Amino acid sequence: MKSKIQFLLSMIIFGTIGVFVRYIDLSSSEIALLRGLIGSLFLITVMFMVKKKVSWAMVKVNALFLLFSSIALGGNWIFLFQAYKHTTISNTTLSYYFAPVFVMILSPFVLKEKLSTKKIICIGVAMLGMLLIVGNSGVSTSGLDDLIGIGYGLMAAVFYASLMLLNKFIKNMDGLEITLIQLGTASLLLMPYVFFTEKLSILEVTSSSIPFILILGIVHTGIGFLLFFSGMQKLKGQSIASLSYIDPITSLVISAGVLQEPMTFVQMLGGILLLGSTFVSENNSIKFPKRLMKTPAK
Repeated sequence: MKSKIQFLLSMIIFGTIGVFVRYIDLSSSEIALLRGLIGSLFLITVMFMVKKKVSWAMVKVNALFLLFSSIALGGNWIFLFQAYKHTTISNTTLSYYFAPVFVMILSPFVLKEKLSTKKIICIGVAMLGMLLIVGNSGVSTSGLDDLIGIGYGLMAAVFYASLMLLNKFIKNMDGLEITLIQLGTASLLLMPYVFFTEKLSILEVTSSSIPFILILGIVHTGIGFLLFFSGMQKLKGQSIASLSYIDPITSLVISAGVLQEPMTFVQMLGGILLLGSTFVSENNSIKFPKRLMKTPAK
């Protein structure tokens, strides 16, 4: 029960990120850099307190995949935060949650995993859901901004899918170690990019943004990841897959119930199809009828 509560809390924390990003008066790359730096410092402190050391020998062995996964993490954050600035939290969440679909599509090529009939159908349903979300955004100025935001959300999903696939190749390192190395490396890689593109504007952050930056770095990154990895260690894959949907549900509830952001019935239907199809694809207890699973004779 303790593990489920820890994982559940991490999902709720991740689901509230969009609200806090809205109140930070910095560019997406600057927010990503500060989140990585603060989160890294927090996790280093935690590891020091529990006397846990990073296995540098394993870091060296996995160096290439750690580097590329860190780049994917940084890109994921930049596009995700950019999406929050252009469209609603619900649109961002649903487009971002297309990541599992990208993983399903790429798995046969990257991981050599067989793409079952069940997953092919789920991919088709998820794409239909995304078309309903995008197609109902309209062509007005605000609608165009929504489309741009959804585009950024899909790019964030591409980077997140890349991160998930790259992490499959990292061996003999636990989740906390991997996260710390990825956060630290992503921060180091973002530094020259931020200072080259944004100059020193990061030092001119408004006082009203500072509390939200600290919350994003400490709570949403440090504490969020700590609860995430602590909880998932003793949970079965089935439970992790099911509880993961608390993240987008939290975001959608905040978007509609707290911020009163508009969402049409068609977009809601698209969201149900998207989230429902990814849930079915990850849930091994849900099986399609054998007749449906058989491939037609040629």
